[in-house]
Amino acid sequence: MPRSVRSPLDVVTCGEAMALFVAQQSGPLEQGEDFRKITAGAELNVAIGLARLGFGVGYLSRVGNDSLGRFLLAALDEEGIDRSHVAVDAAFPTGLMFKTRSDDGSDPRVEYFRRGSAASQLGVADYAADYCLQGRHVHLTGISAAISDSARELTTYLAREAKAAGKTVSFDPNLRPRLWPSVPTMIERTNLLAAYSGLVMPGLEEGRLLTGWTEPTDIARFYLDLGVASVVIKLGPLGAYFADRSEEGVVTGQPVSKVIDTVGAGDGFAVGVISGLLDGLTLPEAVTRGTVIGARVVQFVGDCEGLPTREELMGLLTPAQLHEPARTVSSVSGVTLP
Repeated sequence: MPRSVRSPLDVVTCGEAMALFVAQQSGPLEQGEDFRKITAGAELNVAIGLARLGFGVGYLSRVGNDSLGRFLLAALDEEGIDRSHVAVDAAFPTGLMFKTRSDDGSDPRVEYFRRGSAASQLGVADYAADYCLQGRHVHLTGISAAISDSARELTTYLAREAKAAGKTVSFDPNLRPRLWPSVPTMIERTNLLAAYSGLVMPGLEEGRLLTGWTEPTDIARFYLDLGVASVVIKLGPLGAYFADRSEEGVVTGQPVSKVIDTVGAGDGFAVGVISGLLDGLTLPEAVTRGTVIGARVVQFVGDCEGLPTREELMGLLTPAQLHEPARTVSSVSGVTLP
């Protein structure tokens, strides 16, 4: 049964929703004969995760006037996400992607078909202040800034307007070098978006590339000096490093008996951190929630299948995890970083 949309909205996000065809057998894509169709898209994954936790979520996007677009619109309805500002574009198609199945825990191979998609036509004209700024929080990623110049202008405009309106803004760089004209351009424009954000969540290698620094403490300082309020650096199975202007530390990763699919783990982590902060948790407690949800996501095939409901999340969190003190920053030197 479709979930009802919670109103007023708590969170608004913007990006490209895609149809994902996941191979049901391991092996190269060209040998696949059986595929399952599900949803994909970093911002959509976060929207779904937050909606399942009971937040009112609005989604700004474009899909094609085609079967895949109708599939995605139905999925938004099913998850209880407000799609009143998802435009149906008659001239451009919905993006899609294919993903291999990995049974050994390795990263699956992914092929994208998104050039010239409906979402790449997003632009500032799609912005509506009364919609985009009605919530408490705006979540953005570097992917929506990379799919086209016009989408980058929209993403930057939305970040700037949200910050000026006093909304909290989170930003996951989610780097996709193939979508950018050059690495220097990617670094410059990604860091510009980060500067408009209150919470920046890069992976460790992303942070190293974007800042030129190697250690999590230095990467965090780079963004804090830009005016960012909080920085969380994903360390994969090791957990995450966090820093703001009053504290810093490391939250250790959650044990996983078997990794099924690593794609979407970062989005699940973002769901945990954002939802935790919106629920009034401290930054270390929110990061702990992020590691718990990220660990759950990798145990499911698909980008968002492992994202929990509120009830499921409460079943995953132990009392210690709900209020677990983070390790001190001095312990970072004792962690073997990739």
